[in-house]
Amino acid sequence: MTDRPRTALRRIRSLAPTAALALALCAGATACGGGGSASANEEGPQVIAPGAPGDDAETLSPEEAAERLPEAGEPDAADIAYMHMMITHHGQALEMSDLALAHAEENGVRGIAERIRVSQAPEIEVMRAWLTERGEDDGGHHGEHGEHGEHGEHGGDGETPGMASPEELAQLSEARGAEFDALFLELMVRHHEGAVAMAGEVLGTTTDPSVEQLATDVIATQSTEIDRMGRLA
Repeated sequence: MTDRPRTALRRIRSLAPTAALALALCAGATACGGGGSASANEEGPQVIAPGAPGDDAETLSPEEAAERLPEAGEPDAADIAYMHMMITHHGQALEMSDLALAHAEENGVRGIAERIRVSQAPEIEVMRAWLTERGEDDGGHHGEHGEHGEHGEHGGDGETPGMASPEELAQLSEARGAEFDALFLELMVRHHEGAVAMAGEVLGTTTDPSVEQLATDVIATQSTEIDRMGRLA
């Protein structure tokens, strides 16, 4: 089991679209059409689906990506718990990113926030589709980012690694300029580290290819973003 995360990371280059959960998620505003938040809001988040060798990639909506999920098998309790926790986790990351887009001073911090926004919003929709296919309540609040409004119940409860507490979110909301940037980077690095830890844990137990692909994408994407935020801090 100890080699599963490494093996899964190698598989990311070879998975066909029908075998992946989120396929390959758009990781930045430029990749989603070069636009800022206005373009993303008008067209909705997009999912980039790599083709088979020699074929072009496709751009899908979250709904189209969800339709390509593998047939639902017997749900595993650990997989279900992971999906629920990651929806909540992503939702808080989106809320923090919205604050950064409004209040960050450095362009680099705004860039990180935009990457998070355009990658994690479609992931939430795909995770909800996975839960729905297995007869599970997705627990979603279907607002702009879905999970806004839930963070206060889950932050700092010791069950979802890396989550900011309500007090930390309030402090971030009130900060401005360089103070905001420093606090955002501190909280978001910890947030990403929690997501990577959860993904590594589920990779050691899951037999569901969709969960495996999602966790693999989380490790790859968020580890890269941790490095970028470390250079900005």
